[in-house]
Amino acid sequence: MIPSIEFRDVSKFFGNIIALKDISFKVFKGEITALLGDNGAGKSTLIKLLSGVHMPSEGEILLNGEPVNFKSPRQAVSAGIGTVYQDLALQPLMSVTRNFFLGREITKGLFLNMPLMNIITKKEMAKLGIDVADPTQPIGTMSGGQRQTLAIARAIYFGANVLILDEPTSALGQKQQLEVLRTIKKVKELGDIAIIFITHNDMHAKLLGDRFAFLNRGKVLAEGSRDEIDMNNLRPLMAGGAELEKLETEFSGR
Repeated sequence: MIPSIEFRDVSKFFGNIIALKDISFKVFKGEITALLGDNGAGKSTLIKLLSGVHMPSEGEILLNGEPVNFKSPRQAVSAGIGTVYQDLALQPLMSVTRNFFLGREITKGLFLNMPLMNIITKKEMAKLGIDVADPTQPIGTMSGGQRQTLAIARAIYFGANVLILDEPTSALGQKQQLEVLRTIKKVKELGDIAIIFITHNDMHAKLLGDRFAFLNRGKVLAEGSRDEIDMNNLRPLMAGGAELEKLETEFSGR
């Protein structure tokens, strides 16, 4: 199978600073690749290379087997790269629907086609397990997990074939974290999207990951599938509790 995304010996330099060095890993359609690393490991730089903010200094990035060299975020989006950042870029006082279509509204004549946009928003959110009773409500009234789900649903609706999730659970409480983990699993079940799940939470990576890449000080220390990585040798788990154990059982089908 041809990877949706492949990094081949990719490096990024900022003057004399080495941000990334000889990075190689693969991301496949219908799988979740967990990219793990603490703060300063190089995760943010890697996101910016994939999303067109920066260009590699060395090496190449392949999209569906073909070399790409995104010169702007617009090019990356047009190629099907969707990035959901930690800040989500949502407007809390605007409605759920207006946030879903922010900047890409559907019009009917000179006016916004709100009835159609409301229907689409409800439908796309329902695909990921969120029932939006009133899409005209301000998005600020929704939970952090639901807002994260909206940002993910929005990226998929507007054509993301590769979905980059930048620490999607980092600013959330325990209950909301579980909500987002379920959303990510539902995205995987759609089957046609390659997911890069960037996190420093080993437990969350263990729950969801099909493949793993461990980033440290700009280098990949280890990379491989769940069968190739010794799951018992992951770093001490950073989150736990009965609810996460219950979720692990739920995901494993036991």
